[in-house]
Amino acid sequence: MADGAFRFQGAGQYFYQPQSQRQLQTRHGSPITTSQRIPFHTQDTPSPNRSPGANSPAFNTMFNQHGILNGNSHQRFQMHMNMSKQFGQQQQSQQNLQTHHQNQAHSQQQQQPHHAQHQHHHDAFASHSHNLSSSTPHFTPSHLQSQTPLSTHSQLSKPSSEHWQEQQRLAQVSRDATQPHYYARNAHVASRQAIAQLGPGARKTEDNKEERGRRMPYHDEKHPFTAIDFGGQGLRALANNLFKYYFLEKLYVNQNKLNWLVPEIGMLRRLTFLDLSQNDLSTIPPEIGMLTNLRTLLLIDNNLVDLPSELGYLYQLETLGLEGNPLNENIKDIIAESGTTELIRTLREHAQGPEPPNDREWIVVDESPVGEQERFVVYSHNILCDKYTTEAQYGYAPSHALLWENRREVLLAEIRSRRADIICLQEIDAEGFNEYFRPQLAHDDYRGMFWQKSRAHTMSEKNAKMVDGCATFYNNTKYILLDKQVVEFGRTAINRPDMKGEHDIFNRVMTRDDIATVAFLESRQTGARQMVVNLHLFWDPQFKDVKVVQVAILLEQLNRLSREYAKWPALKDKELFRYANGDEVDEEPVEKAPPAPSQEYASNTDIPLIICGDFNSTSESGVYDLLAHGSLSSSHDDLAGRKYGNFTKEGMAHPFSLKSSYSHIGELEFTNYTPTFVGCIDYVWYSTNALSVTGLLGEIDKQYLSRVPGFPHIYHPSDHIALVAEFAVKVKKESKRAEADFGHGSHDHRHR
Repeated sequence: MADGAFRFQGAGQYFYQPQSQRQLQTRHGSPITTSQRIPFHTQDTPSPNRSPGANSPAFNTMFNQHGILNGNSHQRFQMHMNMSKQFGQQQQSQQNLQTHHQNQAHSQQQQQPHHAQHQHHHDAFASHSHNLSSSTPHFTPSHLQSQTPLSTHSQLSKPSSEHWQEQQRLAQVSRDATQPHYYARNAHVASRQAIAQLGPGARKTEDNKEERGRRMPYHDEKHPFTAIDFGGQGLRALANNLFKYYFLEKLYVNQNKLNWLVPEIGMLRRLTFLDLSQNDLSTIPPEIGMLTNLRTLLLIDNNLVDLPSELGYLYQLETLGLEGNPLNENIKDIIAESGTTELIRTLREHAQGPEPPNDREWIVVDESPVGEQERFVVYSHNILCDKYTTEAQYGYAPSHALLWENRREVLLAEIRSRRADIICLQEIDAEGFNEYFRPQLAHDDYRGMFWQKSRAHTMSEKNAKMVDGCATFYNNTKYILLDKQVVEFGRTAINRPDMKGEHDIFNRVMTRDDIATVAFLESRQTGARQMVVNLHLFWDPQFKDVKVVQVAILLEQLNRLSREYAKWPALKDKELFRYANGDEVDEEPVEKAPPAPSQEYASNTDIPLIICGDFNSTSESGVYDLLAHGSLSSSHDDLAGRKYGNFTKEGMAHPFSLKSSYSHIGELEFTNYTPTFVGCIDYVWYSTNALSVTGLLGEIDKQYLSRVPGFPHIYHPSDHIALVAEFAVKVKKESKRAEADFGHGSHDHRHR
């Protein structure tokens, strides 16, 4: 891709297309109180390159022009921050600038070498540089060539602290990097120094870090470069082509003339290092919050008064350089006294958040039912178990959005709003089922069944409450529960005769405690029966073979159960008792048609079948292929040459005709949305010979997603989204018998 039509050619004119500035409306909702930009009311300015000295004849004229440029004319770009609950309404006091003599002394200090201080940036660029030609023309502005401080907003008068000293150090290093393509030119030096620093005791801090549910789909991708240095080129805008390089990890745009940063910067979601120092930026777009992989963000020597609250999403940010900006007092105090981490936390915790997303569209599937058919709605959702919802795992979300007491209310509200007949929840623990969802949904006439993962059998009652599992609820007015079963994949696998002695079974499958539950239901009104499967497969992408085996075991068990259910006796008593969780429901009885007799099924595959849940597998996986095609070769890549008895000797197969309900619209773009993984791994499968899809719940508002880096969030209480599908039970075609014609008498008898 990098060698194609959009490959960068130095700092040529092709890449730097001028862009018109976009005027923003005043934005409310940022958490820190703002005020007008600090006016220049001092008679001394710190940099003779930005304004004349106090004794200059042009002092008054230049003074007023500078005040307008950086003051009132830029107020329309300010991202106003409102944090009255925490900080109150504060009036910004005027800032006293440093004296001319102090800045002269500071300028002299800058001219001393700072090779040790450059090491931080050198290391960041080493081995990742897209080196630009040394013949690139110099576009360095004149005010960047004198080795003097670039900002008139020096804040050295702040009380000295380790955090503010770090700000000063970062600023000094940044101001010394005046040479065009500074970091690219010095990358080879940094590379040698980095290698020299690696000793026997060196260790990696990030590569070996593993967290539950984290997937890195681009981990093995190879690109010719992952860093670009546009430093000192006099750029006034960034071309759109830059944002096609989604794989960039480091971007240097320091020492330029940017006065506007386009929202498309949020597309570079793999960035870990971004340097925007020494520009003329007065605002930062809220889309900066999409860059959740950032470890270093340098905004030194700009014109920033406020910061967008979305900066709080950058939970992995370790270094935020803000020196040389006319910051409001609240931001200044936090960064000086408590540092980057506390500022990011404050922004995150007190932000109002984005506007609510638009409702998900209901999609009518073009499958016209024939005849009078019973319809039912299935709701499936991995609700994210409370014990997995940690700030270390989901640090981009404010703490109140992770709190179980808040999340469960949002979950319950959504479940009720969908008015489904069958509800399948994954990652729900025993406490959540028994103490919240079961009693709450009982008021809506739902009854439920629940099984925990296998490890709960080996734990004390107290600890077992925290083990998650699968819960299935059904509308008690509409359905009768005939039977319920649980399939424990690990236990079933080791009990198979053909798998005894297989090392892969003991080392990979048996150690996983994932389960599936089966509910056998009958409609009170029509007598139609159906099997509803609720499952949660193992999450780790390195265990694709285990997921395939788990599904193969499930389908084998369903084949056995469906044969038994096909012979299940007819239900005689369908009387409905109007009780819910022990409380009688005082309602007027509604007259309905008498219940139809239980339907009979000649074959086990004729029974309508629903399989839904969190499969932790994409549509390119062996799990998907096995379900959709009815078989899977023993040589499939996902099995990786491992041995699983007859499954890998003879292959895998099942008799059901299954299809993913969302395949009618090409599957959703994602069902799991986090900064490190966005993909479709949840499905609602159905038997096509007995059911047809009539409607589906559509995708999430994309405009909303452009400002939210991942779920859970305020309006989405889980990292998964809910799937909702409506089905119609196909009417059985009755066989027509040939009748003999015995004349008019017989004909009249038939039509009396």
